[in-house]
Amino acid sequence: MPNKLPKYVLVTPARNEAAFIEKTITSVIEQTVLPVKWVIVSDGSTDGTDEIVQRFASQHFWIELVRQPERRERNFAGKVAAFNAGLQRLRNLDFEVVGNVDADVSFEADYFAFLLEKLATDAKSKKQYSLWLVLEGTPYRDPLNPPYDYRFASIEHVTGPCQVFRRSCFEAIGGYRPVRGGCIDRIADISARMKGWRTRTFTEKTYLHYRYTGTAEQGVLTAKFKDGGKDYSVGTSPIWEVFRSCYQMTKKPLIIGGVVTALGYFWAAVRRMERPVPRELVEFCRREQMQRLKQFTGRMLRPNS
Repeated sequence: MPNKLPKYVLVTPARNEAAFIEKTITSVIEQTVLPVKWVIVSDGSTDGTDEIVQRFASQHFWIELVRQPERRERNFAGKVAAFNAGLQRLRNLDFEVVGNVDADVSFEADYFAFLLEKLATDAKSKKQYSLWLVLEGTPYRDPLNPPYDYRFASIEHVTGPCQVFRRSCFEAIGGYRPVRGGCIDRIADISARMKGWRTRTFTEKTYLHYRYTGTAEQGVLTAKFKDGGKDYSVGTSPIWEVFRSCYQMTKKPLIIGGVVTALGYFWAAVRRMERPVPRELVEFCRREQMQRLKQFTGRMLRPNS
């Protein structure tokens, strides 16, 4: 018999996403297992996003539009505020799983059924809650590059455009940290593992992300430079960043993308940019990275059997 799937809800912060949000909504409506509720929070949109969402909300009772006031600046602290406004609308509902979904992605019809089945199977096999899988996702494809090569990327890191949490875990880590410069997904990801839980990217599936991450209001190279700064902000080791930047050189834009990522990191280091996370998270992050580098170099140096 198949596992009983946990009930889930979705929250989508959306700021001027009229170009893509209809594709996102359509792909969720077509899911084989629908959410109990999906709250789409228009974060001061002025481009027609609200009208698109309202059209679908009028046809599907489980979709709700919440509008936030307009604001000048687009930043991740604002995105967290929008997410929290959506989550507040769900607080009295019965659900076990909450998903944070960007407004510029789309999924295959069985995407959420696949993730829910993974959570259900894991809970059934592990009686001790501290060992449960609490955060999951899959790789994504964007207009520039195919998904990460997971020989070089950790399957424990769950990327931000779609993160699916057990509700109890999300509440225990205090939700997303309102960091203006970003990395809210990575901070949540690391925080869950710091508490001893498991996080996982399942590579059997992918979803489509319609723009390169971080390019809603800026170019790719600017986004890459800021990515390097974000790496510094969460405590990434300089050694790890060198390896990461070399890997990024193999992704589009070739060579220059990795160089710019490294420049962003070391510029933040030279400026001693303030880190918005506690020291213990920085230390935990670096221990994980060094352990992964040891495992990776061990595989590379091990003679073929």
